[in-house]
Amino acid sequence: MALPPSANGDSEKSVQRKAAQQDVFLREVDDALRHDQMEGFFKRYGVPVLAALVIGLLAFGGYLYWQHRSRAQAEEHAEKFVQALDDLDANNLKAADEKLAALAGQGGPGADAAARLMRAGIALEQQRTAEAVKLYGEVAQDSAVPQPLRDLATVREVTAGFDTIPPQAVIDRLKPLAVKGNPWFGLAGELVGIAYLKQGKQNLAGPLFAQIARDETLPDSLRSRARQLAGILGQDALDDVVEEKSASGENAAAAPGPAAE
Repeated sequence: MALPPSANGDSEKSVQRKAAQQDVFLREVDDALRHDQMEGFFKRYGVPVLAALVIGLLAFGGYLYWQHRSRAQAEEHAEKFVQALDDLDANNLKAADEKLAALAGQGGPGADAAARLMRAGIALEQQRTAEAVKLYGEVAQDSAVPQPLRDLATVREVTAGFDTIPPQAVIDRLKPLAVKGNPWFGLAGELVGIAYLKQGKQNLAGPLFAQIARDETLPDSLRSRARQLAGILGQDALDDVVEEKSASGENAAAAPGPAAE
């Protein structure tokens, strides 16, 4: 004989069914809430976010184009520079000058300065001294140019226009470079010394020429000229050499000779 279903069993099934229905309902509510939140977010921030995304993509694309363009310009600049050098090697100064002039402002400060320095050298070769001095002066006064190139341009400018530059201006321009240890000490010092002579300041020129003559790092031709000028001005530029040789001779005389057999 079958037993009637338990009341407790029906109650448990009813509770489980209600719990499942409630869980489904809560999930539906949660999904609806998420949907409303996303919809509200895009309504409020969708346009700014989309605009930011588009701007970011455009900026990245612009950067890639700029990088490609810069590389292409650098390669073109280098090729024209090499062509100008080839013209110089072939002594075709006019063609080289035209190519270098066309490069003005296309490269960085260093490359542009190098082109102007080469043009100044061509102008000197063609006896266009005033134009050469102007080009050297432009490089020397350009704060964007690396300092070594500015120093080179300063020395070359003063050298090219030395006869037309007042002695004091020569001294003012080159005295900072006419210091022992500076790469331009020899040439700048010689020009400063000659400017002193033009001013009648032999007392300043003589010691400077003597210092140049004693500097063994400088070219022999420059040291020889400085030694002669120092001697004329009553400065013995060989003092150190003579003392060194004397000391070496005394040491050799004092050293014991080989023992007699």
